[in-house]
Amino acid sequence: MQHNPHWTLQQAQALFAKPFMDLMFEAQTVHRQHFDPHQIQVSTLLSIKTGACPEDCKYCPQSARYNTGLEAEQLMQVEQVLTSAQKAKAAGSTRFCMGAAWKNPRDRDMPYLEQMVEGVKAMGMETCMTLGMLSESQAQRLAAAGLDFYNHNLDTSPEFYGSIITTRTYQDRLDTLDKVRGAGIKVCSGGIVGLGETIADRAGLLVQLANLPEPPESVPINMLVKVKGTPLAENDEVDAFDFIRTIAVARIMMPRSHVRLSAGREQMSEQTQAMCFMAGANSIFYGCKLLTTPNPGEDQDLALFRKLGLNGQRHQTDAGDNQRQQQLAGQLLAADTAQFYNAAR
Repeated sequence: MQHNPHWTLQQAQALFAKPFMDLMFEAQTVHRQHFDPHQIQVSTLLSIKTGACPEDCKYCPQSARYNTGLEAEQLMQVEQVLTSAQKAKAAGSTRFCMGAAWKNPRDRDMPYLEQMVEGVKAMGMETCMTLGMLSESQAQRLAAAGLDFYNHNLDTSPEFYGSIITTRTYQDRLDTLDKVRGAGIKVCSGGIVGLGETIADRAGLLVQLANLPEPPESVPINMLVKVKGTPLAENDEVDAFDFIRTIAVARIMMPRSHVRLSAGREQMSEQTQAMCFMAGANSIFYGCKLLTTPNPGEDQDLALFRKLGLNGQRHQTDAGDNQRQQQLAGQLLAADTAQFYNAAR
């Protein structure tokens, strides 16, 4: 993915300040330059280890610090995960994302995680995981297993971050993204709207993402799902137009990234979702639940797609970036044939 120009906070804030119709027109124009506007990438997210997380993210019902009534569950069996992946594929998903409520995975969990990646990959689906912070060796192991994407959200701006999370730093998150990218895994990273942040904070988040050495291939934009028992349960509702603006600015600043409507779709009207697609969103999570929060069912999404003339993007993958590089390296070292002289040898 080609690097975008360096963005300043002032430039991002200027986009947020544009008249709504002008911003929408610019975002849709940029979107059509890089994507088919009728195609939506469809992913499914499964919680493979739920609750009892030691982090203190104020929005998260999975934190062990808050009484939300959520029952903690151990890491799922590999067979259970693969069964869920098969159902997701049959329902139309092309990417299967697996999330675990950890600060970071333990090395003893890695063999099971690798088997999950390998099993989903064998189905011809793209693979994604979100497991918290990673060491370099863990990132390399997941890459070797065939992991396509790793999700690790920045959540908000560096300035507002400390008001939401204190158990890991912003730099910790950036370091994990560096390790993921260094291992040859594609990056999925975005944030949340509705944490109590300002417009400047939303702009600051998008500046951080757009100015990474390589922008994320996937940028999930979440609307806060307020859960009783979390510190943000009484936050103000997010204005739909403010949310749509955030989608539009993300599209303009990261023109080649998939911008995903993530958490919060359950509380969005069809009209709000349609405007988000118009603003450049071209990826959704599919299925009745996102980790622990509600999500529109597949039938609702298919009905909306029909109304809007949208289609689920068809994509199958049989090798991750590292595997493809290894295959290419093997070809380069192959012996000459009658038709081919290998000048790389």
